[in-house]
Amino acid sequence: MSSNKYSIHIFLFSSEYVQDVVVNGSHKRLKMVDPNTNDEETLVEDSSIITSFSKISTALFYAAASMLITVVNKSVLTSYGFPSFQFLAICQMFMTIFVLFTAKSLGKLKFPDLNRHTLKDTFPMPLIYLGNMEFGLGGTKELSLPMFTMLRRFSILITMLGEYYLLNIRPKFSVKISVGMMVSGAVIAASNDLGFNFNGYMFVLFNDFLTAANGVFTKKKLNSKKEMGKYGLMYYSSLFMIPPALILLYFSGDLDKVYRFSYWLHTPFLIQIFISSIMGFILNYSIMLCTQYNSALTTTIIGCLKNIFVTYMGMFIGGDYVYTLNNFIGINISVIGSLFYTYVTFRPSAPSQIKLPNTINI
Repeated sequence: MSSNKYSIHIFLFSSEYVQDVVVNGSHKRLKMVDPNTNDEETLVEDSSIITSFSKISTALFYAAASMLITVVNKSVLTSYGFPSFQFLAICQMFMTIFVLFTAKSLGKLKFPDLNRHTLKDTFPMPLIYLGNMEFGLGGTKELSLPMFTMLRRFSILITMLGEYYLLNIRPKFSVKISVGMMVSGAVIAASNDLGFNFNGYMFVLFNDFLTAANGVFTKKKLNSKKEMGKYGLMYYSSLFMIPPALILLYFSGDLDKVYRFSYWLHTPFLIQIFISSIMGFILNYSIMLCTQYNSALTTTIIGCLKNIFVTYMGMFIGGDYVYTLNNFIGINISVIGSLFYTYVTFRPSAPSQIKLPNTINI
């Protein structure tokens, strides 16, 4: 049921007809109300509304997954005093491999089999994942939560530059303003940080660079013509990352600490280890979805936005935040910039109206 100009598909939901209208390749939505009385209400909506929903829902999914895994990991590493974040990360990698391999074996999803080109097709994603894990957790350990979240704002600027040079994406002026506010606020806060820690700053800045690289290369890989897809990227990135992670675990001395840990027969601890492993897979999946439906820059900023509550709560917990007026002002400027970016990015565009001919032959 199509012509050169219009393609119309009719579906029946309860007592209403819904037509999916495609005009010159652009999806519109036409709603026909109450066919029994022939009363018709035509509501034509631009597909940007549906696209906006996908963008917002995937962003919220990523934010929720990121916050939840932070809580679970904090419980395992702090409440139980588990000695190795590296071992925990390896558990998350193994869970990702297990879930995706099982789903593929059952025919629930598809991704390419391992071959001699697979490493080349996924590179440099495994190295980026591994570096992100090491430097991110190292920065968390060395810095107060407010300063950690502020310095993470630099990943936004690096991501924007990476999108421009590698993906040829030119940000809007309003996006540049919001990113400028976030970064300038972080600079103001860092310029008067009485709790300055050189190692912590270096860890976070390396983490910023790798976060930006992760977002940009994920977007590039997902947009490429190769059939790796998001599931293949997740599976093989975890698979190739495990050997170097095991080497780091061994030479760091954590393996012996893990072996001697006293809660291995404690059921609540084992449950939380399992949940953390599952959440590692869910977090990686949410990052892939958010990057696929949005931009690498948006995914990076959502990662910073979800830390807003951490920023303020961190002023009262942990005991390592040192208040100064400039530092506090800089933090708030950066937070306002984050909120402004959210507004200019996720506000839906105005629905466009199209005029259909009075008679359509179907």
